[in-house]
Amino acid sequence: MKKLMNESGLDRIIRVVLGLVLLVLGWGGIVTGGWGLFFKIIGFLPLLTGLIGVCPAYMLLNMRTNKKELAE
Repeated sequence: MKKLMNESGLDRIIRVVLGLVLLVLGWGGIVTGGWGLFFKIIGFLPLLTGLIGVCPAYMLLNMRTNKKELAE
């Protein structure tokens, strides 16, 4: 599984925090209407990718932010 990870530690932290903020805004009723629904749905994407450490968009673009694994 380590070989698949393409996100650095900082990248993962930012994604998890962003996902949690979006979910709190949407599910907490702070943002309502269309934007609230958007935040409820989109909030899971950065949260999930941050937790597993794999970004499908990075794979498609052949990118990675964790340079440490390239040396191993």
